[in-house]
Amino acid sequence: MRKTLYIIGLSTLVFSCTSQKNVKKNTYQPKTPVAQPKPVVKTPTPEAPKPKIVSDHGVDFFTTNIADPTKNDNTASYGSIVSAKPAGYKVVKTYFPAMAQNFRQRYLIMHYTVLPDDKSITVLTQPGVSAHYLVNNTGDNEIYQLVDENKRAYHAGVSSWRADKNLNDTSIGIEIVNPGFTTDASGKRVFVPFSDAQIRKVAALAKDIVTRYQIPATNVIGHADIAPTRKQDPGPMFPWKRLYDEYQIGMWYDEATKQNYFDLAQTELPAKYNDTTFIFSVQTALQKFGYGIELSGTWDDATKKTIEAFQYHFRPQNYDGIMDAETWAILQALNVKYSVK
Repeated sequence: MRKTLYIIGLSTLVFSCTSQKNVKKNTYQPKTPVAQPKPVVKTPTPEAPKPKIVSDHGVDFFTTNIADPTKNDNTASYGSIVSAKPAGYKVVKTYFPAMAQNFRQRYLIMHYTVLPDDKSITVLTQPGVSAHYLVNNTGDNEIYQLVDENKRAYHAGVSSWRADKNLNDTSIGIEIVNPGFTTDASGKRVFVPFSDAQIRKVAALAKDIVTRYQIPATNVIGHADIAPTRKQDPGPMFPWKRLYDEYQIGMWYDEATKQNYFDLAQTELPAKYNDTTFIFSVQTALQKFGYGIELSGTWDDATKKTIEAFQYHFRPQNYDGIMDAETWAILQALNVKYSVK
C-alpha cells in the first residue's frame, strides 16, 4: 500500500513539473519593435537644356558641341542642317541633336598638283579628280574651295593609314599648285620648292580645319604617306617641320629620343642590315606607325618606296629609300611619341 501511494505521488510530481515547463515555454513574450528606415526619395537631376537650333531664312543651323570632345565626338554642324522632306510628313528637331555622333572628317591630306594654276583649276573642277581646297601660287590672299567639306572629294584614291582605308570617305584634301619634280642625269628626283606665300596659306587653312574637326596630329599626312607605292606628293620640299614648329600642325619627332636611337643604330645596323629578322622589324615599325606595308622580310620595291615616302615627310635631306641609321632612329622615335592607343 505504501509503495502504491509512493508511485502515485511521484507521477503527480512529474506531471506538475511538466505542466509548469510547458506553461513557461508558451508564455507570450512581446517583440521589441524594429525601426524601419525611411525610404530615400531621390530628387531627379534636371537635364541641362540643349542649345537651340538657329533658323535663318528657313534654314536651320546648330553650331554648339554638346558631345564629348575627349572622344573626338562633336555634334556641331559647320553649315546648315540637311534634313529629309518626306511627302505628307513633317520632320521635327524636338530632340536634336543626339550626343552619339562625330565628324566624318578625320584626316587632312596634302597634295601638289604637278600643274600650273590655270590647268590645276581646270583639272580639279572637271569629272575625275577633285579636292576640297586649292592653294594657288599667284601671290594673292585667296584660297579656292572646290568641294563642300561635308562631301567626298576624289583626291586620295586607293589609300590606307593605320586601320583605315579609302580615305576619300574620311578626309579633307588640300591641293597646292606645284610642278612636282624633274629627274636629273643620275635618275634622282629633284623637287620644286613651294613659295612662302603658299605655305602661309596652307598653314592658316590647315589650322582652321584641324581645330574645327579636332583632327589629331597623326592624321595630318601627305598623299605619299597613304599611297607610298604610287605617289610622291607633297614631296620633300613641303615643310612639315615648319608647320609643326610654327603652327602646331602634324607630327614631328623629339630630337633627344631620336639621338638615343641613332647612337645605337650606328653600331648595330651595318651588321644586321640584310638579316631577315631586322627587315621584318623595320617593316613592322613602318606598319605600326601607319603605312600600309606587307611584312615580306625582304628589301622589296614596296618597302623601298614606303621608306622613301617616310623620308619625304620626316628626313627630306636624303630620300633614297634606304633604311640608314638616321631614318631608322627617326622612325623609332616617332613610334615612341605617337604610339597607337
